Amino acid sequence: MKDLKLYEPTDKMITLIKDNYSVLQALGSFGINLGFGDKTVSETCDMNGVDTYTFLAVVNYTINGFGNFEDDERISVSTLLHYLKASHAYYLDFQLPFIRRELRESIGGDEALDRLIMKLYEGYAQEIRRHMKYEEKTLFPYVESLLDGRPMNDYNVETFSKHHEQTDKKLRELKLMIIKYLPADAHHNNKLTATLYDIYNNEEWLRQHAEVEDNIFTPAIKRLEHITKQNDVSKNISAMVFKGAQGGAEPNSVQGRGGDTLSEREKDVIIGVVQGLQNKEIADRLCISVNTVSTHRRNIARKLQIHSPAGLTIYAIVNGMVDISSVKL
Repeated sequence: MKDLKLYEPTDKMITLIKDNYSVLQALGSFGINLGFGDKTVSETCDMNGVDTYTFLAVVNYTINGFGNFEDDERISVSTLLHYLKASHAYYLDFQLPFIRRELRESIGGDEALDRLIMKLYEGYAQEIRRHMKYEEKTLFPYVESLLDGRPMNDYNVETFSKHHEQTDKKLRELKLMIIKYLPADAHHNNKLTATLYDIYNNEEWLRQHAEVEDNIFTPAIKRLEHITKQNDVSKNISAMVFKGAQGGAEPNSVQGRGGDTLSEREKDVIIGVVQGLQNKEIADRLCISVNTVSTHRRNIARKLQIHSPAGLTIYAIVNGMVDISSVKL
């Protein structure tokens, strides 16, 4: 349970963790080792070479939303950069493989459906990996160049802040598929429930990670850019467009929020998608235009809150629209 208080340097680190065990994940990313005894937050941070103010800014913000960082000059950019880099490594090298293993062990029902569920997960993992690797190859080196007083001349953080979005659309779809379409025996049901719990925790972690980047890191970089420009070090920085995956709203029902049902034509389009046909091939089969097929697919996505061929395949199988033996997996 969250403890709605503003933690200070003089609070004991162990108290902070007892109040909010989720902080444990942040400790490693900041480079803070366990075994700090009864030391205060300030003493623990000093012992590990971490800026206390920045550590508490992130903790107080992620726990209870405390803080306004638009004009906060006390934030340490180098500390935040280390934290974000380590957070990426934690998620890519540990969490993604961990959830993958959990998911493989927990589904274990129908082989074809299991393969489709894993396909959804791999799509999500690829998306989040691409998202984080972009930051590691583009944003983080740019920040390091600012810190060194020699900014790269082909980037700025403004486009990052405009286009930075959460990459949870496929993760939400994966949860929908598991909850609605994977009946299991008691043994697998317990494993599925535990896996879903971990997926929800990971979704919360990613949300907080994105908010730290948007609301603490980005304003700090903008201030650093301003200082650099004042010193005539940065010249003619051009913008690059950051393309992040769009998040989606949590689906309420497989029929859509308005209770819309699929038309017969929309069902025909789904069957075409499941069979691996392109929009032009579906249009030719149904004697309609490609634009009409595209419209049907948008309506299907809106009604079902399913956006991938793998998700539509699962939907079609469990609703008896196609025979699983005829599906090209």
